[in-house]
Amino acid sequence: MTSCHIAEDPIKKVAIFGGTHGNELTGVFLVKHWLENSTEIQRTGLEVKPFITNPRAVKKCTRYIDCDLNRVFDPENLGKKKSEDLPYEVRRAQEINHLFGPKDSEDSYDIIFDLHNTTSNMGCTLILEDSRNDFLIQMFHYIKTSLAPLPCYVYLIEHPSLKYATTRSIAKYPVGIEVGPQPQGVLRADILDQMRKMIQHALDFIHNFNEGKEFPPCAIEVYKIMEKVDYPRNESGEISAIIHPKLQDQDWKPLHPEDPVFLTLDGKTISLGGDQTVYPVFVNEAAYYEKKEAFAKTTKLTLNANSIRSSLH
Repeated sequence: MTSCHIAEDPIKKVAIFGGTHGNELTGVFLVKHWLENSTEIQRTGLEVKPFITNPRAVKKCTRYIDCDLNRVFDPENLGKKKSEDLPYEVRRAQEINHLFGPKDSEDSYDIIFDLHNTTSNMGCTLILEDSRNDFLIQMFHYIKTSLAPLPCYVYLIEHPSLKYATTRSIAKYPVGIEVGPQPQGVLRADILDQMRKMIQHALDFIHNFNEGKEFPPCAIEVYKIMEKVDYPRNESGEISAIIHPKLQDQDWKPLHPEDPVFLTLDGKTISLGGDQTVYPVFVNEAAYYEKKEAFAKTTKLTLNANSIRSSLH
């Protein structure tokens, strides 16, 4: 297979979002630090803007005030007539779109890194929204290689119905960064260090790219979302079984049809079922109880990227 060479425009404007969910504290803490002292995120010729996306939720240390900010960046919400009656997060989304967008326009920021924590045992995770994006596949390959031997997983949320309108989606290149396990409202030094390194490597990649470095063709392993699995429920809609101990903390590990996934209070085991091996993510995520999601099933695949270099060189 011959590889073609992709010349991309240099990157000029980058934003780092923290506090999209106000109780995911690593991003909040790092962004507040970088607002005070931005030395470690500055790169020559690059504008890097740290930004607290949901200040009211951060102040209350809660995920959101009225609705999930990370789900409202769709044309319908962004296009609603400005009004004090709109949910706070929808108004905030419109402000963010004005500052860093507009979404799908030439003026939007080149890259937005959106910093998140999960209570699930997912380690360092990069979230990809487009499987055909050579630039981001190259960036993720660089970050994964730089972090090794620390594992770094790539979660592909490209799906006709399960992909959601993220805060970062207003950028030309949206990057979700998810690090766990960390409880809501808690700061862990090891998790903070991992997220900080992910941002450092990402900014180094952008700097190298802008300086004219050519990145040869590469491949990365990704986990693509298939479906979300709800907890078993009784007639009243209440949860009737919990995550099985053998599935707890086993994010990214193969899960077979006969493997246990739920356990009822009277000791009954419920297995995965189906006819294929899957890879679970966001296992027992605290924030997803309200979304009726016990875990998500993914399938493992390989994405290839063409060689890239900046069109200025």
